[in-house]
Amino acid sequence: MLMKSIAAGLAGTALLATVAFAQNPTATTDKAPAAAATTTTTTASGQWRTSKMDGIKVYNDANENIGSINDLLMDKSGNIKIAVIGVGGFLGLGEHLVAVPFEKLKFVNEAVAYTGAAGNNPNSAANRPAATTTTGAATGTDNKPATTTTATSASKWYPDHAVFNASKDELKNMPEFKYSE
Repeated sequence: MLMKSIAAGLAGTALLATVAFAQNPTATTDKAPAAAATTTTTTASGQWRTSKMDGIKVYNDANENIGSINDLLMDKSGNIKIAVIGVGGFLGLGEHLVAVPFEKLKFVNEAVAYTGAAGNNPNSAANRPAATTTTGAATGTDNKPATTTTATSASKWYPDHAVFNASKDELKNMPEFKYSE
């Protein structure tokens, strides 16, 4: 039993030593020095993240909420062709999925213009939480003053909402979209 343990330990040590030996570079003088590493940064100003598009509300031309984007489908070349919109339901239950051509959606960065009574506007500053970032002391125990900045629609990486020219009933009457396997 002791011999088996010793043999296993020696075999494991030999394997580790082989891996460690393979990791050590050898110094040769016949190779040219490596080129200096360059770092490049790519910016995507004005682009939208598809991960942020999931759940964006869809309104019609009369500013009525008709659903929300559940998924975006693209072709093999990477162009988005279809938006899957969830219509009706509550918390995803009873929701009717429909597929609409992506080019039929218009995306808007500004909040929806509300035409109803002033106190019932869900998009008013009083009824909508602001996208803010607070820095500094939250408890007031530090000497730094707290500063608040509001995110602009240009820096959000997604639009405020989409517009599709149909009523909620028209969308519900469209054929239901099913993911095929």
